[in-house]
Amino acid sequence: MPRRWIMWGIGLVLLLAGRGLSAQTFPTEDQVIKQMWQEGMENSHAYRLAQALLDSLGPRLSGSPGHRAANEWAVAKLRSWGIDARNEQYGTWRNWRRGINHVDLVEPRVRSLEATMLAWSPGTDGKVRGGLTILPDVESEEAFEQWLPQVRGKFVLTSYAEPTCRPDANWEEFATTASFERLKAERAEARRAWRTRIENTGNPRELAQRLEAAGAIGILGSNWSSGWGVTRIFSASTKLAPTFALSCEDYGLVYRLAENNQGPVIEVEADAEFMGEQPIFNTIGEIRGGEKSDEYVVLSAHYDSWDGASGATDNGTGSITMLEAMRILKASYPNPTRTIIMGLWGGEEQGLIGSRAFVEDHPEVIEGLQAAFNQDNGTGRVVNIAMQGFVGAGAHFGRWLSYIPREITQHIDLNIPGRPGGGGSDYASFVCGDAPAFNLSALNWDYFRYTWHTNRDTFDKVVMDDLKNNATLTAMLVYLASEDPERIPRDHIVLPVSQRTGEQMTWPECRPARRSSEAGQ
Repeated sequence: MPRRWIMWGIGLVLLLAGRGLSAQTFPTEDQVIKQMWQEGMENSHAYRLAQALLDSLGPRLSGSPGHRAANEWAVAKLRSWGIDARNEQYGTWRNWRRGINHVDLVEPRVRSLEATMLAWSPGTDGKVRGGLTILPDVESEEAFEQWLPQVRGKFVLTSYAEPTCRPDANWEEFATTASFERLKAERAEARRAWRTRIENTGNPRELAQRLEAAGAIGILGSNWSSGWGVTRIFSASTKLAPTFALSCEDYGLVYRLAENNQGPVIEVEADAEFMGEQPIFNTIGEIRGGEKSDEYVVLSAHYDSWDGASGATDNGTGSITMLEAMRILKASYPNPTRTIIMGLWGGEEQGLIGSRAFVEDHPEVIEGLQAAFNQDNGTGRVVNIAMQGFVGAGAHFGRWLSYIPREITQHIDLNIPGRPGGGGSDYASFVCGDAPAFNLSALNWDYFRYTWHTNRDTFDKVVMDDLKNNATLTAMLVYLASEDPERIPRDHIVLPVSQRTGEQMTWPECRPARRSSEAGQ
């Protein structure tokens, strides 16, 4: 027999054996669970959904045209699967469009700088050229006021310049102990000195506005996350002077040029447009229940993002998890016992605004909530679920997970009874109202260093196998929660005395949703 036939035969045996092993991973004969595995793990739409959302639509800054386009795309997807869907307005937000921006060093040499205009920054009227000045080291606010006229017509450097943009792990691996220890000591002292420099200007929160009022033509800063090539991108507070975040390396370059009086000049061109307060939405998908239609299971993820990159792991992955789970549910469990609702919330980055508004606007969902499942901490597979202080929830999760294939559950720890989350993500909007909501916490994948609110939060960071795992897990949990004959009790733990204050801790209180960008915090 030819060797290639033998190898083909061995391969076929192994393939069939693999399929047999896969079938044995099911701890139940439940056909819905088996079909969900088939849909989620072998017929996954996760890649195509993620690629379209993150590459083509891109980031979803609250109030931006990108956010609105993503709302409409999600509704169209849900309806294409036969799921009722709507965009539900919960307020208004300042509508801002980011255009092309460019920052170039033109003196003493030419270099295009890695720079990103901050969200809600004003743009420029064509190209603007100017010199650079560093925030001064003064002893008082009065001395700072005397210095302020010097910023007129200049770009102001307002951040600490890191002495090295190599991560500490790189130093630890290659540097001598003495060299690394010296770096850490000198850097710590320099950072303390810079904090004092900022404090001596007066109110740090008003610093950018004061520089702008004094005639600065732009604000430059850098928010390094301690990883290779990573910068955090947040929002501007100016109305006339464009504000930029530079990479650690390029900020250090222009800072040193200014510090050493080498005459740095930059040229900036930034396109941005404010379009006033515009409606802002949560995207809602719904599969109506049967026997217990006035009880609910909620899939939860925030849809908005910062826009320094694509918003991939914060929270594109959580949003795709919920969209894909809804597709799996519709294909495998089209007639649920309880009503299933998916919420892709807006405004999470501004304080859980969209989910808080939904909770306020839909008391019937909170009253009838069986469980809400939220995901919002990066691309990794789910490894921990805390019971949020609901003392009876652990028994329900124990039963539910016993039906789910071990390929998924082997990674998961239950934190029983846990403590209630007061913020951090949208599950807290439900928990504060004594409604059982749970965060599906994922592996880190260096989330906080490399992708959380950074210029590197892009499609390539998504771990597709973990995303498929999470969508399948979520669909199975929703199904099992829907079919559970018992409700999760709302009894919760008595919280301990705070070691910080010495006072009895209390259950989190729900905060009212902020309904517009013009309203107070």
